[in-house]
Amino acid sequence: MRMSLHPLLTQLLTPNRYAVIFAIKGVVAMALALFVSMALQLDRPYWAMVAAVFLQIRPESGLVIEKALCLIGGSAVGGGFGVVVLAFLTPYPLLALGLLTLWIGLNSAASSMVHNTNYIYAFAMAGMTAGLVVILVMADASTTNSQAVFAIAQARISEIATGAVCAMLVSQLLWPVTVKDGLRVNARNVINKTLAYLTLELEPGSSHEQRHQHADEILETLVALNDDSSAVTYEGPEGSGRSRAAHLLCNKVMSLLAVTQILGRFHRNHGDLVSPAFSEVLSQMRRYFGEIAEADTYQKSYVLAHELRRSLLEQQTGFRNESAIVTRLTRTALELVSDLVVVLRAYNALESRDRTLLKAPMLETHRDPLVGLINGFRTAMIFVIGAVIWIQTASSAALMIMIMPVVFSVMFARFSLAELTPILRRVLLGATVAIPFALFFGLGLLSRVSGNFELLVLVLAGPYFFGLLALADRPTLPYGLGFCISFTIITQPSNSMTFNAESAVNIALGLFVGISILYWVFKLITPPDSRFMQRRLLRSTARDLVVIDDHEQAENWFNGRMGERLLRLANYDQSSGSSDRYMTDLGFTGLNLGHVSIRLRRLIQDHRSPTVDTLLKEWQQTLAETYLLSARGATNPAFRKANARLLEAIHGQRNPDQKTVIIEGMFERLALTLERTARTVAEATGQTTLSSAVPDPLAE
Repeated sequence: MRMSLHPLLTQLLTPNRYAVIFAIKGVVAMALALFVSMALQLDRPYWAMVAAVFLQIRPESGLVIEKALCLIGGSAVGGGFGVVVLAFLTPYPLLALGLLTLWIGLNSAASSMVHNTNYIYAFAMAGMTAGLVVILVMADASTTNSQAVFAIAQARISEIATGAVCAMLVSQLLWPVTVKDGLRVNARNVINKTLAYLTLELEPGSSHEQRHQHADEILETLVALNDDSSAVTYEGPEGSGRSRAAHLLCNKVMSLLAVTQILGRFHRNHGDLVSPAFSEVLSQMRRYFGEIAEADTYQKSYVLAHELRRSLLEQQTGFRNESAIVTRLTRTALELVSDLVVVLRAYNALESRDRTLLKAPMLETHRDPLVGLINGFRTAMIFVIGAVIWIQTASSAALMIMIMPVVFSVMFARFSLAELTPILRRVLLGATVAIPFALFFGLGLLSRVSGNFELLVLVLAGPYFFGLLALADRPTLPYGLGFCISFTIITQPSNSMTFNAESAVNIALGLFVGISILYWVFKLITPPDSRFMQRRLLRSTARDLVVIDDHEQAENWFNGRMGERLLRLANYDQSSGSSDRYMTDLGFTGLNLGHVSIRLRRLIQDHRSPTVDTLLKEWQQTLAETYLLSARGATNPAFRKANARLLEAIHGQRNPDQKTVIIEGMFERLALTLERTARTVAEATGQTTLSSAVPDPLAE
C-alpha cells in the first residue's frame, strides 16, 4: 500500500515549477531588500525583509504594486500616529499604551470592514508601525528626545518601504505574473460554473446538494474575482477597462443567480402550473446552456446566446391562452439570457477593449459593526496581554509579543473560528520549526560571515528558499509564513549583527509565547454562534429591500450588497454541518426578492401615480416583513392583500394590458415562494407553520 506524504512534505520535496520560481523570486526580493537597507545604514534591515515576505503572498504584478502601496501608506499613517502619541504622552507611559491599544483595536475593527487582503495589510501595518515607534521609544525613554522620536519613526517607515519597493521591482522584472491572466481564468471558471448551475436549476432531476455545491463555488470565485479587479488597474493603460469589465461580470452573474432560482424553484415546486409550452422553453434553455459551456471560443458562445434569445422571443410570440405566471416567467427567461449576453461581453472585454459596456460598481464587503467590535476588542486584548508581560518583565524579547501577534490578529480577523484554528496551528508550527533553524544559523554560520553581505545571503538563502516553497501553495502557506517571519526576527540580519545566545533564545520564546497567546485569545473571544450571525445577515437583506427604491442603479447596488452576504451565509451553513442549507436558501430568496422589486418598478413605469407610489412603498415594506417572517417559518396574510391593493391601483380604470398580466403573475409567484419558504423553514426547524402578522420584524 502506497503511503501519501503530508502536503507540506510534498510541497518541500517535490515542488512544481511555479513553486520553485516563486521561491527564487522571494529569495532575490529579500536579498535585495537586505542589501538596500544595509547600504542605506537603516537601523533594522530585517523589517524590510519582513515586508518583502508579506509581498510574496499573491505575487501577481498588480497585486504586488497595490500591496506595496498599502504597506507604505499604512506604515506612514502608523508612524505619524506614533509620533503624535509620543509628542503628548511621553511623560505618561500608561496613557500612551492605552491610546496605542485603542488605535490597534480600531485598526483591527476597520480591517473587518474590508475584504480585499491588501487593504487589510494596510491596517495591520498602521497598527504595527505605531506600536514599534511608541514601544521602542518607551523602552529607552531616558535617552530619547524629540529628534530621536522622528528618527525612529522615519527608520521604521523607511524599512517597510524599502522591502515593499524591492519586492515590487523583483515581481515586475523576474518571471512576471499578471492579475489579468488570473482574472481571465477566474472569469472563465465562474461563467462555466454558472452555466452548469443554470442547467442544474432547470433540470428536474437535480439534487439540492448539487445546486448548493455549484452556487457556493460560484460565490467564492466571484468574491475572488471582485477582490483582484482593483489590482488590475495597475497593469498598464488597459487595466482600468479590465477592472470595469470584471465588476460588470460579477454584477451580472449575481443577476443570473437571482433569476435562475426563480425559474428553478417554480418548475420544481409548482409543476402543475408548468404548461407544455413553458416546459419546451426550459428544455431549450438547458440545451443551449450546455452548448455555450462547451464552445471553445468567445464568438461561438456569443452567437449561441443570441440564437437562444431569438428562439425564446419566437416562442413567446406563439403563446396562446397561457396563465399570467407563465407569461411572466417567460419574460424572466428572456431577461436571464440578456444578462448572459452581457456576462459574455464582459468576459471578452477582459482581453479586448469594449467601450460600450456600462460601468458597474464592485461587490461590496458586508460590514457588520458587531464583528468589527469583537475583532477590535480581541486584537486590543492580545496587545494588552503583551504589554502587561513587557511591563512586568522589562524584557526586550517581550516586545515581540506586542507586535507580531497583533499583525497576525489583524490579518486573520476575517476568518471564521473553524477556518482560523488550523491556520494558527500551522503558523505556530512554522514558527516552532524556525526557532532551531534560526539558532543554528544565527549562532553558528552567521557568526562567521559578519560584515560580508555575499556570504550572509548565501547562508540565509537555504532556509528562506524552503520557507518560500511552503508559502507558494495555499494549504501550506501558514507554515511558510510562520517560518519566514520568525526566522527573520530571530536572526535579525543587519550591518552589525549580534550573536548572543541568550538574546536569540529570548526572542524565539517571545515569538512562540506571542503566537500561542494569539491562538488562545482567538479560541476564547469569538463572534456569536453562526445562526445568530445568519439572522443578522437576513435582517440586513430585509432593510435593503425596504430602501431599494432610493437608488438610481438599484440592480447594481443590490447585487453589490448581496455578493459577500450570500457567501457568508453559505460559509456559516457549511461550518454548522447542517445538511438542509435552508439559511443559504433564504439568502438566495432575498436576492430574488430584490430583483423582482426592481423589475416591478420597470413594469409599472407607465402606471405611476401618487396613489401607486404610496401603495408601492407599503408593498415594499410588507415584502421585507413577510420575508423575515418566512425565515422564522411563519406566513403573512397581509402580503397577498398588499398585492391586491397595488394591482388594483395599477389597473385603475383601464383594461388589463400585457404588462399588468405579467405583474399579476409576478405577485402570484412571489406569494407562492414566500409561503413555500415558510413551510420549508418550519419543517427544517421542527415547528408548525404559523400565520403571523408581526408589525415590524425589521426593528429587531
